[in-house]
Amino acid sequence: MLKKGEVKMIHKMLKDGLSKSEIARRLGINRDTVAKYAKLPEGYIPSIKRESVDTTVDPYLPNIARMLEEAHKLGVRIPNTAIYQEIQKLGYRGSLRWMKDIIQRHELRRKVKEEDPLVRFETAKGKQMQVDWVEFPKEGLSAFVATMGYSRASYVEYVTDERVETLIKCHMNAFSYFGGVPEEGLYDNMKTVIIKRNVYGYGKHKFNEQFRDFAEKHCGMKLKVCKPYRAQTKGKVERFNHYLRYSFHNMFKTRLSMMGYKMTLENANAEVMDWLDFSANSRIHQTTLHKPFDLLAQEQQQLFPLPKPYKGIHPVKATADSVTHDSKKSKRVTIHIPSRDLQSYDEFIPVMTYMLVPAYALGGVLWN
Repeated sequence: MLKKGEVKMIHKMLKDGLSKSEIARRLGINRDTVAKYAKLPEGYIPSIKRESVDTTVDPYLPNIARMLEEAHKLGVRIPNTAIYQEIQKLGYRGSLRWMKDIIQRHELRRKVKEEDPLVRFETAKGKQMQVDWVEFPKEGLSAFVATMGYSRASYVEYVTDERVETLIKCHMNAFSYFGGVPEEGLYDNMKTVIIKRNVYGYGKHKFNEQFRDFAEKHCGMKLKVCKPYRAQTKGKVERFNHYLRYSFHNMFKTRLSMMGYKMTLENANAEVMDWLDFSANSRIHQTTLHKPFDLLAQEQQQLFPLPKPYKGIHPVKATADSVTHDSKKSKRVTIHIPSRDLQSYDEFIPVMTYMLVPAYALGGVLWN
């Protein structure tokens, strides 16, 4: 990949009337490379995708956090040199200065003073996936966002509508990305999920029948909804929504505008997958102090298997509940018996009368 200055130089030389072969000779690059960048709009800024860089301190961050928390509870302060000696015993081979820089980068000493746990895993592995929509009306797009409760691994997909069919398709793609189905999905009061609350009693809601059939019967995932005006219940996905909007969407939109392009469904989905893989799910998460992908590898062991493609609610209700890993859950089969109008049996009456008359006659003869 060429640097920004080299791309600008190609466009300048082309304006000066130099041929592509001459430009390639002067810059010491291949002519095909010159032709490739010549087609791009002037002002193009190369985007270099890099995986997040691991540091030698990363594996020891949870240990450092626990030390700082315990010291805070006791009302004492432990210096960086003491922490350095402790993690050296655990296998750390980096420098003291590098360790201090990473502690400062994650603001561990400041966070511990807030008396909030530095490392939090409020949700069990494979227990919950939080789901939300993020709307971008200026682009005519919405982003489906799903975040796993334990690992904080997230999946994002841009769409042009929020219909239930789209929601189902996005769920299938999210399950494929995570490698399985969680025990429950947590939602706010989106109409494609819940129609009306507490219809059948407190906590017994009327769900969108198609989505309920997909989630519970087809995938084996329970549906759970937030209380009204309590969207913070699904705070993990809400925090990720903010991260998505400002760290990816706005930046990508700005970069495209500088190149003379606009955000579309296709380029947004292509770029967001790279961002998820190389940035969002590969960074040290500020809450868990682990990479989401690392924790997802543990969480996948507790997920239900991937479901087969969903073909919609079957017209005949002769279906069986989805089989899950939990052997305690019994399989219930609902059998549909079609109801008939009584008039449909009228055609059998003449036949029955014809059969009964000889029977009575024969019975009389035998009696006599």
